[in-house]
Amino acid sequence: MRKLSIKYLIVLSIYFSCNYSLAQTKTTVKIGLLKYKGGGDWYANPTSLPNLAKFCNQQLNMSLSTDINEVEPASAELFNYPFVHITGHGNIVFTNQEAENLRTYLIAGGFLHISDNYGLDPYIRKAMKLVFPELDFVELPASHPIYHQKFDFANGLPKIHEHDNKAAQGFGLIYEGKLVCFYDYQCDLGDGWEDQSVHKDSEEKRQQALKMGANLVQYALTK
Repeated sequence: MRKLSIKYLIVLSIYFSCNYSLAQTKTTVKIGLLKYKGGGDWYANPTSLPNLAKFCNQQLNMSLSTDINEVEPASAELFNYPFVHITGHGNIVFTNQEAENLRTYLIAGGFLHISDNYGLDPYIRKAMKLVFPELDFVELPASHPIYHQKFDFANGLPKIHEHDNKAAQGFGLIYEGKLVCFYDYQCDLGDGWEDQSVHKDSEEKRQQALKMGANLVQYALTK
């Protein structure tokens, strides 16, 4: 219990400090990329987060670092990032220690974005069940505030990549009334954030992906 309280205070201090700095002093804030075990390619889409950070700086007047740091789920460094991103195509495994640390981070104010890069779905659902055994992913309605930040998405999550030609879905983990994790499925926002030369997406699709990503960041840093 004492361990949780200390981490809680650390995260809240960092979290509110980040929000204040963004609004007042423009201190640079960093986004974290989760480096997980299990064999999946956590390192996929290397240009996506730097591009998202640049877009947020331009469109939201933020001061996000374009140098993206890798962070492991059991590390104390996790608490230095108000926004952490997971991507990949394959297996992802959390140990009990990693799940506990990630849970503490999210309960205390951190935010996790998961982008299924096609093939992640069955593994991430099992991994996040270890983090929050009592919670299930729920599909967020188009009216949810995350779709109505700086940019308005009246129909909810935009469709960026085809994958199985299914509709894009935005799922959330909601802990005590608070959205702590957003999961884009059959969408692939991360691919949409990449350099245009990587996936040859139209500029319209890239802009949709970047705007939705900016909404995620804005929501995470101001909720």
